[in-house]
Amino acid sequence: MIKVSQLFDVKYGVNLELNALEQVPDGVNFVSRTAKNNGVSAKVKLIKGLEPIPAGTISVAGGGSVMESFLQPEPYYSGRDLYYLSALEPLTDQQKLFYCTCLRANKYRFNYGRQANRTLKDILIPSPDEIPAWVNSLNLVSLESLIAGLNAEIRKWSGKM
Repeated sequence: MIKVSQLFDVKYGVNLELNALEQVPDGVNFVSRTAKNNGVSAKVKLIKGLEPIPAGTISVAGGGSVMESFLQPEPYYSGRDLYYLSALEPLTDQQKLFYCTCLRANKYRFNYGRQANRTLKDILIPSPDEIPAWVNSLNLVSLESLIAGLNAEIRKWSGKM
């Protein structure tokens, strides 16, 4: 096991407020602390002079839906209390998705309103040589289909409860 900061550069996002931005259908993703839609809550107009956070990073909610972690496939802006992780060594998307799951598994540590601001960099995660072999053999298209199917089943069963 290693600390998050030994595998990722942990940075605070750009801390924008959605109500102060112009929403456009074909804009840049705006990632917030939500647990839904890969963290994307809107698409906003590109801000002159402010580069979006690069694609391929992992967004992590430090507050709100604490520890919700998503691989961001497109450049994005972020709201408040959102961190992003850039790998210090090359990682595949499958490996980054594995680390999103590892980060989410630490959610229980932040019950009762505690936030993950100061401790995120010190959370223990598996080192790259501890990643299970099956992670590297995942086909992302199949994985997305599997997730969509599981979500459909969850919606179906939640209606019966």
